[in-house]
Amino acid sequence: MIKGTVTNKDSFLNHVAKSLGRPRTSTRIEKPVWKYSPQQEVFKGYSQDELVKVLKLQGERIHTDVIETLVKDLPRALENVVMGYGGDSVVTWADPRFEEFGLTMLLNEGLPSKQVDVHVWDTELGDKNTEIAERANVGITFSDTTLAESGTVVLFNGKGKGRAVSLLPATYIAIIPKSTIVPRMTQVAEKVHRDNQNGEQVASCVNFISGPSNSADIEMNLIVGVHGPIKATYIIVNDK
Repeated sequence: MIKGTVTNKDSFLNHVAKSLGRPRTSTRIEKPVWKYSPQQEVFKGYSQDELVKVLKLQGERIHTDVIETLVKDLPRALENVVMGYGGDSVVTWADPRFEEFGLTMLLNEGLPSKQVDVHVWDTELGDKNTEIAERANVGITFSDTTLAESGTVVLFNGKGKGRAVSLLPATYIAIIPKSTIVPRMTQVAEKVHRDNQNGEQVASCVNFISGPSNSADIEMNLIVGVHGPIKATYIIVNDK
């Protein structure tokens, strides 16, 4: 991780303190201990099966198809969704989970039922990847963490995991390992903070995606597909 260099810090802070008419703060500000933390109580104690039910219900509200499958049936389930979207061209992350979940045929040989052009994100191609993603019909990624409350997949982008894969194709598929489902944003924020405190590298770009692209004007007229995929499917995989 590359760290920047801070220059003229003291002179800057001295100037700010002087302008405010008070001395500089010299002691560390301690994080307050809150009496109530309602964000910790949302779906507290829910099992993974109960969180799946919450996620499926929210999927209906955000116009997203949510299906559930076993690891052994994932290749066929994914193929069915891709072909249901018209097949044609697919772009995916270069993610080891595709191999771990038995999807190497998709990456190496294409879909068996019909000729489909599959592009795996290649860092050596640079901006060419974005151009391919822009022309693709289907984008496929795994979800790193999934928020049941809002029906949100959380993507930690990085090498081989370009954000364009989930943003530019006409349709989007998120593969959600059941074990990644958590109640809400609270758990993700805590993880990012914990990783940062422990000196671990945190993704420079974290995408929160809740179904297909949609926007509403002041009159609350919903329009889907203004700035991203017009359709989305979540495939929950029972990985335990």
